[in-house]
Amino acid sequence: MKIAIVGTGYVGLVSGTCFAEMGVDVTCVDIDSKKIENLIQGIIPIYEPGLEDMVLRNVKADRLHFTTSLTDILNDVQVIFSAVGTPPDANGSADLKFVLEVARTIGQNMQQYVLLVTKSTVPVGTATLVRQTIQAELDKREVSIDFDVASNPEFLKEGDAIKDFMSPDRVVVGVESEKAKELITKLYRPFLLNNFRVIFMDILSAEMTKYAANAMLATRISFMNDMANLCELVGADINMVRKGIGSDQRIGGKFLYAGCGYGGSCFPKDVKALIQTADQNGYELRVLKAVEEVNAYQKQVLFHKLEKHFKSDLAGKTITIWGLSFKPNTDDMREAPSLVLIERLLQAGCNVRVFDPVAMPEAKEIIHRKMSTLLDSKNIYFAEDIYDAVLDSDALLLVTEWKEFRMPSWGVVKKSMRGNLVLDGRNIYEKTEMKDFGFNYEPIG
Repeated sequence: MKIAIVGTGYVGLVSGTCFAEMGVDVTCVDIDSKKIENLIQGIIPIYEPGLEDMVLRNVKADRLHFTTSLTDILNDVQVIFSAVGTPPDANGSADLKFVLEVARTIGQNMQQYVLLVTKSTVPVGTATLVRQTIQAELDKREVSIDFDVASNPEFLKEGDAIKDFMSPDRVVVGVESEKAKELITKLYRPFLLNNFRVIFMDILSAEMTKYAANAMLATRISFMNDMANLCELVGADINMVRKGIGSDQRIGGKFLYAGCGYGGSCFPKDVKALIQTADQNGYELRVLKAVEEVNAYQKQVLFHKLEKHFKSDLAGKTITIWGLSFKPNTDDMREAPSLVLIERLLQAGCNVRVFDPVAMPEAKEIIHRKMSTLLDSKNIYFAEDIYDAVLDSDALLLVTEWKEFRMPSWGVVKKSMRGNLVLDGRNIYEKTEMKDFGFNYEPIG
């Protein structure tokens, strides 16, 4: 079976590579010629554990190909997945220009039946626009060619995406014809031989499922962060509360960890887009607006703790940040809490020392681009390792819970620091242990 994946970002590259791993002949398409040239040479544009080896293996096996031209391969494939970007507009709604451009290209050049499957996260009703766009181009050409559209939203977790794709707990697909259903079933069957769970539904429901899933997870995170802030005020321990409510089978234990806010490419964008969809349909999603508000506050909670500890006198203080990416096992800096924190620290006149195992190049580019007016050579330092980062530091702030931060040599850290304050933005350390090492330790909640 031959398929094409349009867009070689996170979703497109992972999806295309995993399909190739299962024997499908895949061509990944992207208008970024430099990216395609790099991929052909084996240079991977994103960090995802295991992805580079899998890409190289399938290119060598001649199952995975890269091109800048969808037109060249359009009529050699049965299924096309659209995994192009849907960046948020100024009001938070998803920008569909790339999605519709793919549809136009297909309508202008198709010579035979094709199934176009939208994998990008798109607002409810996008499939209708896609279908109309393709049909309009066919009408201009005065030809009648059968085609189908479908929705197959992705549910990949960055840092664990290959496992999620190769062994999914469910595959959600929205279709409107038996032919489309048969093609999707054939394509996904190898992934689900032991637990065949493709959940078919109408396209509108599939589009909504993606947004609803991410909105629910974001809601759980913001709820726990809200509870953590209340726990601090009343003297309760959010970790004990988490264990207590997580043991309730109706609730479960996932996404109940308090912290310094969520980021990434999905939750912030999808919550905003869903709020916009509701507003456009005359309905207010009050819970999700609160979720967004809580998260914006939570991204500054470590700064507020620091400000309180130093009685608002932060000018000249040296502050260390461990972890820059929005979560471990990725170099993704989109909407990362660390960026909000760094900006506040620089505005307060702090000298900032940062370290991340993977995201340093991406972070450095973003920080210098977005915070150029706040920067000089003295107030931000990109460290070589975790111990270099804490040298002469007045406070250490843990922002991203990479594994290598879990069991550092606290004796070395203590001797290297000037102060003894440790603010744990992900609640990964033990209070008693930190106290025994001589730290003034404060978690979230």
